Amino acid sequence: MKYKFLDAITSDVIFEAYGKDLKELFENAALALFSVICKTSDVKQKDSDEYEFKAGNAEELMINFLQGLIAIVDIEQKFFSKFDVEEIDESHLIVKCYGEPIRPELGETVVKAVTYYKYKFEQTKKGYMVTVSLDI
Repeated sequence: MKYKFLDAITSDVIFEAYGKDLKELFENAALALFSVICKTSDVKQKDSDEYEFKAGNAEELMINFLQGLIAIVDIEQKFFSKFDVEEIDESHLIVKCYGEPIRPELGETVVKAVTYYKYKFEQTKKGYMVTVSLDI
């Protein structure tokens, strides 16, 4: 399982993402985020863009990463459907995002921000898990 959605709150969407390592966790969290923002199955992987994110630790890095991806949607007007983490450690990552310019028919829900409501980042016996709440 890559991710699942939790509580049905009208102003928030909460998901859990999983990964056997940090690379897979961050890729799956990005996919979960974009499955809220757009119809990822219909987003063509026409273009690829590389982005770098930094933070003091892996927990902060996840927040910065997801918040940064939301900003990219707003600023660069792009939807993504595939994520390839090329480099990652506890305090930085470089990711290649594949997608296309926003088309209205691909849009789903406008995500305003990542919040700390019920936020949890943990290492498990199977790898990693993160619980993320999105303000919509």
